Amino acid sequence: MRLAPGAAVSELELSKSLGIGRTPIREALQRLAREGLVTILPRRGILVSEINVKRQLRLLEVRRALETLIARTAARRATDGERESLRELAEEFDRCAKSRDDVAFMRADRQFNALSRAACHNEFASGAMGLIHSLSRRFYFTHYKQVGDTALTARMHAQMARAIAQGDEEKAARATGKLLDVIEKFTRDTTHV
Repeated sequence: MRLAPGAAVSELELSKSLGIGRTPIREALQRLAREGLVTILPRRGILVSEINVKRQLRLLEVRRALETLIARTAARRATDGERESLRELAEEFDRCAKSRDDVAFMRADRQFNALSRAACHNEFASGAMGLIHSLSRRFYFTHYKQVGDTALTARMHAQMARAIAQGDEEKAARATGKLLDVIEKFTRDTTHV
């Protein structure tokens, strides 16, 4: 979020500010364009993609189906070590809920997303979900101070992490659905700010 939605950027500016060559910048911009985070306008420049509620709601439709699949399969396939890490993350989410520490929550959320994707042991679901989590995190980061409830969201993540750690597929799916209900409400609430 250092580059504001709608901002124009150039390969040269990015190369200078980051201190790296234009070739890796160009490759990174192509990847960001594939992920929908920038729009490349040939011979005109590069724009950081706008954040759009309707687009986010469509993304959540896909996220709901895919994240439920990941939660179910992670509950079934997680290793003992992954289950222990999920229990630890659930405790971290509880601490974040009590302290309302937004930064710690976002760190824990990123770790949880990566761990649940890994624990499902399905490279296709994991790859697709990685992009969705990035786009969702960007939307959340933009709006959470206006309409977010970090404590509630952290508690919902803790429930999901515990259900996966326990190996309870149905409970993991229900916790995922409840979390996504909260995220969808959050998304819709951003239209009122």
